[in-house]
Amino acid sequence: MALLQVNYLSKALFRTVPLHVILPVDRFDADSDSYLNENGKSYKTLYLLHGLLGNYTDWVSQTRIQRWAEERNLAVVMPSGDNAFYFKSRTPWNDYGSFIGEELVDVTRRMFPLSTKREDTYLAGLSMGGFGALRNAMVYSDTFSCVAGLSSAVHIFDDLAEEGKNGLFDDKQKAALTDKNPRVAVEEMLSSNRPVPKVYMSCGTKDDLMPANIAFRDFLKEKGLDVTWDEEDYGHDWEFWDSQIRKVLDWLPL
Repeated sequence: MALLQVNYLSKALFRTVPLHVILPVDRFDADSDSYLNENGKSYKTLYLLHGLLGNYTDWVSQTRIQRWAEERNLAVVMPSGDNAFYFKSRTPWNDYGSFIGEELVDVTRRMFPLSTKREDTYLAGLSMGGFGALRNAMVYSDTFSCVAGLSSAVHIFDDLAEEGKNGLFDDKQKAALTDKNPRVAVEEMLSSNRPVPKVYMSCGTKDDLMPANIAFRDFLKEKGLDVTWDEEDYGHDWEFWDSQIRKVLDWLPL
């Protein structure tokens, strides 16, 4: 198992961006006395997003994702999303939506032996990253076959009078009618007859985001999406996300 730090110049963000990549290239099989990928097989890949105030190092430093990815022969790509909620913000050169849904997938597939098949490509995240995962999996459903949102911040459009502190919107009410809103993204995906990803959602029972997550889960089910739900007796914390990311990997078709 290799843990790599990559820095490359992003066209979508117009700057050099860092990311961590877990790549099981050196997983050794003692029975066959060989490396498991020596025949050039491409890896199934999970793109994994951090939460607000976090960065690309969070998942590796706070969870056992590296160990569990190695056990499943899964590649994991973890970018930095700053505090931008993984869509295009009103400031120039901050198109985090196309960065996650298009550029990052294309660049990492050219850098590493990652599968180019939709059925082998997944997206997940926690909190802000859960919002970003759920939203971008719908906008870019031709790319992602499965999506997991943990403690997802799907409440950001609930209060349209509140602009927020990070300057994401010129006009939040107008933005709520676009595919920045994951509910709109779902509607547009379904109306365009694009493939629909399978969904995993979870939230801690002590988390203030539980009502918003239940509401979004029910919305997805009403729209006919395949939704798996889980909850545990935790708050908005790494104990919960460490437990949940293992469940996500068990849920994925690996």
